[in-house]
Amino acid sequence: MTLVQITGKKNEEQLTTTSRLIAEIFEKRHSDVIRAIENLECSQDFTERNFALSDYKDDSGKSNKEYIITKDGFVMLAMGFTGEKAFKFKEQYINAFNSMERELKRIYEERQQWVIEREKGKLVRHILTDTIKMKVADSPNKKFMYPNYTKLIYKILFGKSFNELKEIYQIKAKESLRDYISSEELKELEQMEMLISSLINLGWSYEQIKEFIMQNQIKKLAC
Repeated sequence: MTLVQITGKKNEEQLTTTSRLIAEIFEKRHSDVIRAIENLECSQDFTERNFALSDYKDDSGKSNKEYIITKDGFVMLAMGFTGEKAFKFKEQYINAFNSMERELKRIYEERQQWVIEREKGKLVRHILTDTIKMKVADSPNKKFMYPNYTKLIYKILFGKSFNELKEIYQIKAKESLRDYISSEELKELEQMEMLISSLINLGWSYEQIKEFIMQNQIKKLAC
């Protein structure tokens, strides 16, 4: 059973539990927990920030009241729960909140790293397109070189064609696959684009670069 959840809009998440879960864990009637919440002598500001009125449907389909509760709200409510069992359940809940706080911190750090890699990726992409522009001889196919290299990279990194990836990630028109992959995958993509830029600068053709990259990928998988 998950005691604490991460809820809210992206970048506005908070850790919450529910009055129903609290009733179940503390072995109380839900109606008694609701009453305890509504009898708390908290300021209106504190109540609005930490106890959000919500509802759920029971097995019969009837809509019933419940509260979505933050960590601060839980602490305030649980102060009124006494006894040996209550002490054990409080500790269990606090541990659950602390665990989810660490998880939320990890999520935020991953997002920050993703933003950094996404911005780096834009610069690396410009380097590759500029390299193609300056180093590849003019031909009717030159304008297709960047998209062809991109498709090659996707195939090597993800083992799927670009069209297959679009289906998997449900990418809409004008959206980029890069907005759907992790910071680590973005980093791998940047490294591959930098390698291709270097090989183009050495005068290698598309076919030579493709063969070199695919052979090295096979060696990496074999290690």
